[in-house]
Parts: sequence; C-alpha cells; structure tokens
Amino acid sequence: MKQFVLGLAAALLMTAAHAEPTATGDLGLVIERATGSVLLVDQSDRAALARIEGLGDLSHASLVYSPDERFAFVFGRDGGLTKVDVVTRQIAKRVVQAGNAIGGAISDDGTLVAVSNYEPGGVRVFDADTLDLVADIPTGSKTIGLVDAPGRRFVFTMWDTGETWIADFARGTDPQITKITDMGKNPYDALITANGRTYITGLFGQDGLTALDLWDETPEPIRVLPGYGRGQQEMPVYKMPHLEGWAHTGAEFVLPAVGHHQVLWVDADTLTETGRTQTYGQPVFAMARPDGRQVWVNFAHPLNDTIQVIDTVSKQVIHEFKPGPAVLHMEFTPRGHEVWISVRDANTVMVYDTHSFEKLREIPADSPSGIFFTARAHRTGL
Repeated sequence: MKQFVLGLAAALLMTAAHAEPTATGDLGLVIERATGSVLLVDQSDRAALARIEGLGDLSHASLVYSPDERFAFVFGRDGGLTKVDVVTRQIAKRVVQAGNAIGGAISDDGTLVAVSNYEPGGVRVFDADTLDLVADIPTGSKTIGLVDAPGRRFVFTMWDTGETWIADFARGTDPQITKITDMGKNPYDALITANGRTYITGLFGQDGLTALDLWDETPEPIRVLPGYGRGQQEMPVYKMPHLEGWAHTGAEFVLPAVGHHQVLWVDADTLTETGRTQTYGQPVFAMARPDGRQVWVNFAHPLNDTIQVIDTVSKQVIHEFKPGPAVLHMEFTPRGHEVWISVRDANTVMVYDTHSFEKLREIPADSPSGIFFTARAHRTGL
C-alpha cells in the first residue's frame, strides 16, 4: 500500500511538472455586445484565444477582475452578473440580480462584488466566491458611479436625488452607510483617483462636476468647474461621456465635457481649471497613456470614427486618425507601449503602437465594445 501511495504521488508530481502553466497577466477580455459573448485575448501574441458565450445582454457591459486575475465579473445591461474563469475559459457562475444594471465594482480585498442598478435601483452586493447575495441597499433612485474605495468600501451616486452614499463593509456584510446630499442635479457617472482619496461625479443637469475628499471624516461636496459651459452654445448630447475613462496625467485630470467639443483640464490638488482643448467631436472617453504623456480621445455619434491624441505638456492635438466606424473603447497595455481599440461596426479590434501610431494588428471580434486587460485587477476604481 505504501509503495502504491508513493508511486501515485510520484506520478502526480511528474504530471504537474510537465503540465503547461497558465499565466493570466497577459490576458484580457473583449465584450462582444451583440452576441452576449466575451473574447479572451493575449496581449503579447495580439491574438484571440477563445470565445465564451452565454452572458446575456452586453449592450452596455463592464467588468472587474479578482485579485488573482483568474476570474472576471461581468455586469450586463439585463441585470446579469456573470463570473468568468479565464483559465478554464468558461462561465463559473451566473445570476440575474436585477432588471437593468449599470456596472459594478469589487472590494479591495476581493471578497465582495457590488452591482449598481437602474431597475429597481440601488446596489446589491454578492459574495465573490459563490455569488450569493450578502447585502441589498435600496436607494429609491437609479444608481450610477459605483466604485470601490480602500477599506472594503463602495461609493455610488443617485441620478434622481443627487446624493452620494458610502457603504462601509469593514465590519462584515451589514454595511455602515454614510449619505452625502447636494451633490448636484442628475449625476451621470463618477471616478475615483488611484489612491482612493478623491471621488468626482459629473453632472448632466447642470454645468460642472462635484468632488468628495474621502479622507475627510465627514466628506462635503466640492464644486468643480461650476458653469464651465457658460457663454457657449450647448449642443445636443448624442452619448454621455464616461468618467471611468478619465485621464490622470500626474498633476492634472483630463475630463470630457458634456455637450461640448472639448476636454477640460483640472488641477488634481486644487480642483481648479487649468485649460481646455478643442476636440473633433463630443468626447466619450479621454484616457491617459499609463505614463501620462498622452491622452487618447474618442467621440460620440455621428463623429465616432475618429481618435485624437493630445500631448499633455502642450495640451495640443498631435495626432488624428480614423480607425473605422463606431470606435467604442480603448485599452492601453499596462506600460502603455500599445493601445487596443474596439471598432464595433468593422467587427474588429485594432492594435496600435502609441509612439509611432503604426497599426500592428487587427483581431476579428463580433461587435466589440469594452476591452479589459487583467492588469485592472490591481488598480482602485477599475
């Protein structure tokens, strides 16, 4: 018997020694919005590895990663929360937790996944391992701008009431709720800085933004760029800009303006305006290359075939090109040497060198939208 056990152990060791190791740091997922699927991609090979299907309505989808980069939690428009195993390349678990969802976040310790909802509103929080519901936080409003904050906290904002709530799960699954009122009229999206200190929400119902200092024991609304559009003719808003695609260039934030062909530059310490850059169209995402030297901007319909690149020193557009119809999203490789761009109506993801602007590869994808690399697992707010 002893010899059998030793022989089995040796066989298992030999199998493990010869097994192909699975690394996740070079991987990512691309949302295929029309088919309810995600495409697993490899950054170094610039290639698609697998398609994972059955994720429901992904017409406005986002995702976050577990700390070990193995699992992605995909938030679908239909209220679906899907846990995808990027190692086995299949769905590990799926629940439909609401009628209409608008994104989510994962706690800093990786144990809780929160989802913000339009219908029925509020935030629902799930165990990251089992997807069992652990907390239901009704808000009486469409809930947007959900982000994770240090200390096992989630921060989110209400479209209808103009409030921001902080849900603190530090003591377990019964959260302590802090409510901040008077954030402004119709907040539409929000961001949090990488250090977890500053939370900024954009306002659709009025010009400007509102910030919170989360290091303050009693955070109070801070007005940012109040009335930035005064004296200008506001245009129809074809697509709401995404503050989650904001740029932080070190000393400044770069934010897309609502209803204007501009990006706005804001001092990261004083939250005062430092400049504006005229753009080709209404910006949707204004995303900084990881080193902060460039900001890449895409635009709302009907000008969504174009990308502009802005130099953050001069604040001038230094490059403009047209990847194709319906450019929806961009994602930089972790050190910023390449950028991946989803071109929905061309059914392709295009890969560009961020220094030479040369196109390096096209990867077929079915109506691609969001691109999410696993490096996001290690960044607050993503």
